[in-house]
Amino acid sequence: MSKFIKAALASSVLAASVMGANAAHAATASADARANILAEVTLSNDAGTALDFGTIVVDGTGGAVVVDNAGNLDTCGGALVCSGSTDAADFTVGGTALETVNVSIPATVVLTNTASDTMTATLSSTVAAGQVSLDASGAAAFSVGGSLAVAGSQPDGAYTGTFTVTADYP
Repeated sequence: MSKFIKAALASSVLAASVMGANAAHAATASADARANILAEVTLSNDAGTALDFGTIVVDGTGGAVVVDNAGNLDTCGGALVCSGSTDAADFTVGGTALETVNVSIPATVVLTNTASDTMTATLSSTVAAGQVSLDASGAAAFSVGGSLAVAGSQPDGAYTGTFTVTADYP
């Protein structure tokens, strides 16, 4: 009987090894997990600088007053008389060093006096292709100038308007 038990045992071992050889082999693979954390984008109007077209005297013919992106009076068109100081609006963007930030500046701003008379300024800026590149300290600066269309019959008064600039990562 012991031969019978030995034979049965050998047969079981042989069957187990054949079954194991025919069993499916599991495959495994690994993947990385990633996250890129960026500092929040900040945007500030430096020291509250405004786009300032200065003082303009209208003589009946009108024209355009252009303040360049550096804040200088570039043009005092027509027979307008321009005086006083001019300035561009200066902005600083902050965020993660060496990243690119999209900057959106409106095309125009409407200036209104207390009597609700209006003038429209077309805006220009030092932002190239709608983007600025942050430097190694995570900052970039740009300025906004513009061209103000002044009608020959433009009513007098102090005109103001507000434009909103936005900045965000692409």
